Amino acid sequence: MADITIDARGKSCPIPVVMTTKELNAATEAGTVLVQVDNEVAVQNLLRLAAGRNLQAMSKKIEDNLFEVSITVDGTPAAQEEASEAVCHPDKRDNTVVVIASDKMGSGNDELGAVLMKSFFFAETQLDTLPDKILFYNGGAKLTVEGSDCLEDIRILEKEGVEILTCGTCLDFYGLKEKLAVGAVTNMYTIAEILQNAVSVVSP
Repeated sequence: MADITIDARGKSCPIPVVMTTKELNAATEAGTVLVQVDNEVAVQNLLRLAAGRNLQAMSKKIEDNLFEVSITVDGTPAAQEEASEAVCHPDKRDNTVVVIASDKMGSGNDELGAVLMKSFFFAETQLDTLPDKILFYNGGAKLTVEGSDCLEDIRILEKEGVEILTCGTCLDFYGLKEKLAVGAVTNMYTIAEILQNAVSVVSP
């Protein structure tokens, strides 16, 4: 493939990822996909996309509102390396995904809702079968940042192999991008893809 440049500046999540995914899917030979974006969240999302496909990628900041992500397509993606140490992963056969759209559980009283949410995550750590992934978006993004009452239990779940993903647009909206304390940043394209492929979705 010839080297391709994608101008995704001014495009909101998940458009930069969608545009890049289309070019990567269409690639039939070696080359480079250079993506221009205007925010760091988009950079993280694109690097995550490349890592998920075992493609080499690098990013650089050109100026305040211009970043470039270079993804190399060589036609023979490197095989994923085996984990160097044993990790206790949850049973993923049921492909259960938990979605957290608020920092409160239920409606009625916010103080009670916060207590219930904290209890929910503690209960999750005690289950014999854990979910494959937990998605945090909208108000739920507040639970994966510094100061969250649920942070300790969410970290335990991550250590047990549960993938923790928080919407980058939501972190930006609440001004919490720099305070993410567990898991990784994701985008709406990935969230939609995960939900589409999930066998079971739980929304407490």
